[in-house]
Amino acid sequence: MNENLFTPFSTPMILNQPATIPIILFPTLLILTSKHPINNRLATIQQNLTQFTLKQMMTTHNAKGQTWSLMLTSLITFITMTNLLGLTPHSFTPTTQLSMNLAMRIPLWAGTVIMGLRFKTKNSLAHLLPQGTPTLLIPLLVAIETISLLIQPVALAVRLTANITAGHLLMHLIGNATLALSSINFPMTLLIFTLLALLTILEVAVALIQAYVFTLLTSLYLHNNT
Repeated sequence: MNENLFTPFSTPMILNQPATIPIILFPTLLILTSKHPINNRLATIQQNLTQFTLKQMMTTHNAKGQTWSLMLTSLITFITMTNLLGLTPHSFTPTTQLSMNLAMRIPLWAGTVIMGLRFKTKNSLAHLLPQGTPTLLIPLLVAIETISLLIQPVALAVRLTANITAGHLLMHLIGNATLALSSINFPMTLLIFTLLALLTILEVAVALIQAYVFTLLTSLYLHNNT
């Protein structure tokens, strides 16, 4: 049993060096690639899921927005694999680290904002001031909309961090309760273990949904600025 409830979220060390980079690179090894003209079943399923997800996100984009398709595909694949690997025993989930989520989100947000200011300058600046605003409220609304724009990457990064962390904490607590009751009350242990199994299934769904939401919101911000 861990001494600290948040121990699973601390960065693991190998030879007194942080193992963050190898852990981040590890999911790329699980992406199936085929060297043969005909893909196997798993590679075909992976390809079909990728094409379906990409179609859902790129349908409303123009030519400039569609140039981001490879980046968005890589983003959702990386977050999905990282979230799912974090559900395995004795693992570490990089997406529970706010610093990493901000490192993913801020460059993407900055890129969409810069594209908006470059290609749709009037529309981008018009979002800072709703039409028909009274003159006295113009400075206040411009300040509020500017803060709202600047807080977008933080809000999205915190959303991903909070959802993944909350689920892992709950699984950690229920797992400890199962171990504690295993030698005291066997029927109650079976009940809690069943709850843990159902929660694990829920967390798999959350891992997939959060990866999709993170990428979809990035796609929506891109759509508004291209």
